[in-house]
Amino acid sequence: MSRAQSVLFYAGWLLGLLLALYYADHQILTGDQTQMLYKGYLGAYQGTWLSYGNAASAVGNVPGSLSAYLIGLPLLLWDSPYAPMALLLLLRLVSYLLLDRVVDGILGTRGRFILLVLFWLNPWFLYDSLLYNPAYLCLFAALHCWSAYQLRQRPSLLYSALHLLSIGLAMQLHYSWPLLAVISLVLFYRRLLHLNPWGLLLALGLLLLSLLPYLQTLLSAPEIAQNTDPEARARYIGWGGVHVYPVLKAISYWLRYGTWLFSNKLVNGGDFAWVSHWEWLRLVLNYGWKALIYGVGTASAVLVLLAHRFTWQGLKGQWRRPAADQPPVTDRLWLALYALAALMAVVVSAVLSPIVFSYWHLIMVFPFALFPLLLYLDDRLQQRPGWGPRAFWLSAAFCLLVNLVAATDSRKFSYQADYRSQTLEQVSRWQAQWASQADTQP
Repeated sequence: MSRAQSVLFYAGWLLGLLLALYYADHQILTGDQTQMLYKGYLGAYQGTWLSYGNAASAVGNVPGSLSAYLIGLPLLLWDSPYAPMALLLLLRLVSYLLLDRVVDGILGTRGRFILLVLFWLNPWFLYDSLLYNPAYLCLFAALHCWSAYQLRQRPSLLYSALHLLSIGLAMQLHYSWPLLAVISLVLFYRRLLHLNPWGLLLALGLLLLSLLPYLQTLLSAPEIAQNTDPEARARYIGWGGVHVYPVLKAISYWLRYGTWLFSNKLVNGGDFAWVSHWEWLRLVLNYGWKALIYGVGTASAVLVLLAHRFTWQGLKGQWRRPAADQPPVTDRLWLALYALAALMAVVVSAVLSPIVFSYWHLIMVFPFALFPLLLYLDDRLQQRPGWGPRAFWLSAAFCLLVNLVAATDSRKFSYQADYRSQTLEQVSRWQAQWASQADTQP
């Protein structure tokens, strides 16, 4: 990478970080965030670390204390609402750096610039810069991919342990963890993942130790593993496959993650109320905004379909299990096969799921859904290198515009919202509640 390229690359990296900070400070606190904040503040202020996480849609609370520690431990170091938020942004940065290492090893500098726009500056990614459990999943997705890349040719105790930990720790945050497990099974079947049994045993032991408090709580309070909603309890494993539509919707999200057809919460959540003094201007901006998003989004959808066609054509006959003595696949083919494994994981999870997925349920595979587009764009820019700078600037400018609007006025973020004051207001209520409970105890 030349000096000019380095300056441009790190400027883009800094821009993404600043946008994440802007998002974080203007998030609107809702139930998902307050669940995590409550567990963390309860641990940091009262010394009570709950052994289970947030309640899920159709089942009980996720197992483990990880969600409490992610909030509470930073508070022990710095008693500020910004402490857990700073850790979240740091972990999301680490997820990008891990993916950047994989892409750099396979596609080089050009691939790194493509990833910078497609992932780090992407509103699909930055719109999750808020304190709720799916926002942490990108770290475990990236760790899974990076460790699998290290294990593509030979086993390693360290990387095998990290690989299993990526699945087990994701389980302590969100019930979408089977996505990573299915990817690993597909890669292992395809002889693309070489695991060290001692590394797996080490990780399994660590995970079991971390879940001991949850297992103890479960014996005395089995209701934490159940959802009290009668409709939710009527669902069953395999419900998605029986009803078919959940599977089709999940596949559509896989395709949509690669496009700029963003979440409705981002596109339709705001109405440019900050220019309400000029109603005509608000209407012009509102309609112009939707025309821009849907116009660019539709064009990007065509590009994604071409990318998938390009990628899957290159995989003909490659999905079968090879002979043990067959030479290893190329790194580009490994990346395409990883994407295929992720798509298979989406289908399997949707078939088994007792709910219809929304976009955040599958957000863990978002980076993997970019791989076909990444390979396609790298191939096209290799043939037409003059298109690269222009495409980079236009894409970065579009992402900057969308992120600024979404962080200012959308369903999850508002220019009127202040993360710190909202959090402190919640904490004051909890402290009063804890004080009242202490007074009533004998």
